[in-house]
Amino acid sequence: MLKKRLAAVLLLVPGLYLGIVLAADKPADSVIRAAISKILPHATIDSINPSPIKGLSEVIMGTELYYASNDGKYIIQGGSLIDLDRRVDLSEERLKGIRLGMLSKVDQKDEIIFPASKERHVITVFTDIDCGYCRKLHKQIKDYNARGISVHYLSFPRSGVNTPSFFKAEAVWCSKDRKDALTRAKAGETLPPGKCDNPVRTEMELGEQLGVNGTPAIFLEDGTLLPGYIPPARLAAELDRLKSM
Repeated sequence: MLKKRLAAVLLLVPGLYLGIVLAADKPADSVIRAAISKILPHATIDSINPSPIKGLSEVIMGTELYYASNDGKYIIQGGSLIDLDRRVDLSEERLKGIRLGMLSKVDQKDEIIFPASKERHVITVFTDIDCGYCRKLHKQIKDYNARGISVHYLSFPRSGVNTPSFFKAEAVWCSKDRKDALTRAKAGETLPPGKCDNPVRTEMELGEQLGVNGTPAIFLEDGTLLPGYIPPARLAAELDRLKSM
C-alpha cells in the first residue's frame, strides 16, 4: 500500500522534508505534486484540493487521503480531520465518496446477489469462501434478507491468486447456479473445478484498492466500510440508525 511505502521513505530518511525550492508564486498543487514526486516518483496523485484549513490541501491517492502543507514541507499521514462544530469526520466523509465511486462501477452481473424480498438496505460484501466469519455470515443470509438487507457478494480470496481459495471462487463463478454453488462451497462442499471468464481477480484488485485487508468486508450504500462480521439484528439496527441521520 502507498501509505506503507510513504512511511518507509520517511523512516529511512529521518527529518526529511517534503519541501523543495520552487518559485514563490507556484500554485500549491504544483508544489505538493513536485514534493511528493521527489520521494515517491511512481506515486499516482489523483487529485489535490483545498482543505477546510488554510494553508493545507487534501491529497487523494487511490482510496488514501493525506493532508499536505501548501509549501510542500509537511504531510499528515493517518488521522482524521474533524469539524468540531458539526461533529463530523471530514476525512471519512471524503473517503466514503471515493469508495462509493469505485463500487458504483461494478456491474451487477459480476456480483452474486441474495436479494431481500422487501429491500430496505443494500450491502456489498467482499467474501472469502474459506473465511470462518464469512461462512457464519452466509449461514444467516436468510435472516439478513428477512430484515430487508440485500447482500451483494464480491470475491476476495485472501490467500491470493492461484491458491485453493481462489480456485474455489472460480468454481463458484463457473457454476450454472452461482448462488447455490456459493452456499454449498461455504458449507464445505468441494465443487468441480471451473474455468471460464470470471471477475474473481478483478474483484480482488478492487478490494485491495478499497483497502480491504480482511473478510468479510461490508460496504454500505454511502461508502462506509464496516470490517468484519456483524450479526443480522445489529447490522439492521445500525443501517436504520444511519439512514435516519
